[in-house]
Amino acid sequence: MVLNQYGVENIFWIFYVLNLILSVIAYKLGFARKLPLLQSVIVYILLLVGVYILTIFSTVMRMPSVESLIVINLVLAIYRTRLHFQRRAKKENAS
Repeated sequence: MVLNQYGVENIFWIFYVLNLILSVIAYKLGFARKLPLLQSVIVYILLLVGVYILTIFSTVMRMPSVESLIVINLVLAIYRTRLHFQRRAKKENAS
């Protein structure tokens, strides 16, 4: 469906955008800390470069990076949700 609509020449950039969005979500869910602005810019620039390399592996070598990032995001979302509920229950028990 996507291939028919956008063509073969744009498939790399479609995968790049998907990988980038999913990587930013995974970074925010699992690894992000409050950083100064310049350090945050550096982290996101390195993420842009790393995702480009990841997209090359995804398209040329047929590695399932998009699918893996979806699973990573699901696991991290479940972890963060459980952590939130545990902290709230612990806070209510302490009061």
